[in-house]
Amino acid sequence: MSDRSRRPFALVTDDDAMIRMDACAIIEDAGFQALEAGNVAQATGLLEEHAGRVDLLFTDVQMPGDGDGFSLARETARRWPDIRILVASGERSPGPDDLPEGAVFLNKPFSADLVHDRLKELFPDGERPEPLRD
Repeated sequence: MSDRSRRPFALVTDDDAMIRMDACAIIEDAGFQALEAGNVAQATGLLEEHAGRVDLLFTDVQMPGDGDGFSLARETARRWPDIRILVASGERSPGPDDLPEGAVFLNKPFSADLVHDRLKELFPDGERPEPLRD
């Protein structure tokens, strides 16, 4: 994140509306503005619409339709290399080529503290939103 005077944007992608709502609340408590998507196609559309404004992709792995969270993470890293990526799943662990370089994996179920810890791994001190600063 550069010296933009705004809260950073995060895109939260999960097909389960309750989990997505919980994840958005956790992300917003961490200092981000949350955008929401229920599948890979919606997420890609929002990334294209908000190109240059999204700092974080937080995605589930299992989703309906074409693609999954791993493919979304790889595509995001390829097209928007400045976006930090956090991938979560309670059913699938990443294989050797599933996650792009620099992405972080999180097991479900997750807590706010665990998500915040992973966000601290992704964002160096000087780039963290205020609530995540030590």
